[in-house]
Parts: sequence; structure tokens; C-alpha cells
Amino acid sequence: MSIDKLIAENQPESFAFTKESEAQIKKILAKYPKDRAASAVMPLLDLAQRQHDNWIPMKAIEEIANRLDMAEIRVLEVASFYTMYNLKPVGKFFLQACTTTPCMLRGSDDMMRCIKDRLDIASGETSECGNFSLLEVECLGACVNAPILQVNDDFYEDLDYETTGALLDSLEAGEPLPVGSVKGRQGSESEQGATSLTALKSSAQEV
Repeated sequence: MSIDKLIAENQPESFAFTKESEAQIKKILAKYPKDRAASAVMPLLDLAQRQHDNWIPMKAIEEIANRLDMAEIRVLEVASFYTMYNLKPVGKFFLQACTTTPCMLRGSDDMMRCIKDRLDIASGETSECGNFSLLEVECLGACVNAPILQVNDDFYEDLDYETTGALLDSLEAGEPLPVGSVKGRQGSESEQGATSLTALKSSAQEV
């Protein structure tokens, strides 16, 4: 995909980190040797995105490049490689949907179908109301309770068509469902609940 398609057409004329962000930058840079300041590029991109309505303008790319003594294109390469960074405005709720093998086997197609039916958007699109943006991504690292939908910083797990719809309703109502498994599972716990210790207890009683 051309980089031009990834970057917003309407760009702000300037960007400056806030006082709060500057304090965070000082802490971040202290973690790296002075000649390895470029290692801080990812956390600085994250700071810029959080400060700027969840997307990174080109002026922020320029500021970070100058701050870390990097070529602007190197900073842009990082920002355009990772799906966690947005180079265009996104909705209030940024939906990142995992559809790789574990999630696909557990029903991510139903999750995506619900989003399409309810919001009429596909990957890379924003809903007509402007509140929801969707991006199909690679593994989110929470395969244990697949399928997974990341909403901004939060993970919602074990979703199907109905629970995805309930989640979207809760977001629209301003009362998001509790994060984590919608089935209440913890870690890699069976859908039937913990069984190993129960089985051991029964065996002990029989002896």
C-alpha cells in the first residue's frame, strides 16, 4: 500500500508535546544510553498518539525525529509498520479485530459479521456516525480466550455474534462491558470452569 494512503490529508500546522508528555519523555529517555535514544521511538509515538486524539500527525513525526536525532523517514517507517499506530483520524472506539488462525477457529468470522451488520464497515473504515473505526490485525497475543476484539486499550474475549452486538451496544450507550472474557473465564480455564483440582479432590475422596 502506498504511504500516501496511510497518511491523513488534512494535517495540523504544528505539534508540541504537552507539559505532562514532556515529563514522560524525560523518564523514557532515561532508560536508554544517550547514543541509543532512537530506541525510544515507539513510546514517543505512543505518547504523541494519545495526546492527539488517537492518531499521529506528520508534525509529530517531525518532532520525534528531531528529538531523537533520527531521519523523519525512519520514524515514519516505524509508525506505518505497526497497526498500533494511526496516521489518520479514527473513531472514538478503535476496534482492532484479530482474525488469524486461533481466532478464526473460534469464530472471529461471526464477530466480524456482526460488526459489518451493525456498523456497515469493513477493515480500514469508520462508521457513518464517526464513533467506530475497524482494523483487521494480526495476532493480539490473547489466543487463550479467542476470538479477541481490542477496543482502544481494552481486550474483549470469547466473543460471538450476539456478544459482539451487546458490546457495541454498551459502547454506544457509554457503559462498556467489563473487559476480558465475556464468559467470565480466567486465563486458560475451561469453559466449564476449573476441573483439574475438582478431579483430584474426587479421586482423593474415593481412596
